[in-house]
Amino acid sequence: MPTHVHDTHYAFDNGAPEAVPQLRALESFLDPITARRIAPPVLTPGGACWEVGAGGGSVARSLARAVGPGGRVVATDLDTAHLTPGGNLDVRRHDVRTDPPPGDAFDLIHARLVLLHLPERRRVLASLAGALAPGGWLVVEEFDCTVPLRVLTAPSDDAAKLFAQVTDAMLDILQSHGADLAWAQDVHGELVAAGLVEVDTVTHAQSWPAGSLGASLYGTNSRQLEPELLDAGVSPGQLEAFRRLLRDPKFAVMSYQFVSTRGRRPATP
Repeated sequence: MPTHVHDTHYAFDNGAPEAVPQLRALESFLDPITARRIAPPVLTPGGACWEVGAGGGSVARSLARAVGPGGRVVATDLDTAHLTPGGNLDVRRHDVRTDPPPGDAFDLIHARLVLLHLPERRRVLASLAGALAPGGWLVVEEFDCTVPLRVLTAPSDDAAKLFAQVTDAMLDILQSHGADLAWAQDVHGELVAAGLVEVDTVTHAQSWPAGSLGASLYGTNSRQLEPELLDAGVSPGQLEAFRRLLRDPKFAVMSYQFVSTRGRRPATP
């Protein structure tokens, strides 16, 4: 029986060595999608932006370039070790669950892979919506982890089953930390309930072949969660075989579905 007692803290420690490859893999996959979702007219020069849970800072830096010297970007996170302030980019340590918003008139607020990990997600989303300027946009992007990961090719049926076993165990651990694996499906309705208009949602998924940055994300996550995976009954040998599989040319898998939802605060009451 598992003996580890889980809590509702974020399962992935941004201060750990494995955080760097995790952030790089996520940025490689997600930044182009995010860039399309926040392109003009959502993001305009001179705007005020808040990047929530800024992580490695790639989106915050992109925002700072886009709004130009006449705009400003506030990048917040519990751990700001990977964030560098400068020019129109301000970095602040901030807990979005308990701290007030760092302003109340943002033209764009962006939160990616943040709220699904927070038990207080609905209250936090309402707070984000309330920090928008009239006409401002809120963009919330999450993985929908309820859709089973589809193995496209594998060297054997047993290898495909091993992949499913380990990834299912990782998702169980995330849930034990308070993550809502279906939250992405609720965001659209929550933005409407918060009074936002022009709400729209797009979903993206793509194949991740062995050896790709995307596939490496599964291996990185397995290292970040290794103590809890072992506690859940996954053996060291299974973990090693799982990581070898992610480098096997005969293996490919679909990514998690990435769901991007945005909405605008009405320009007038």
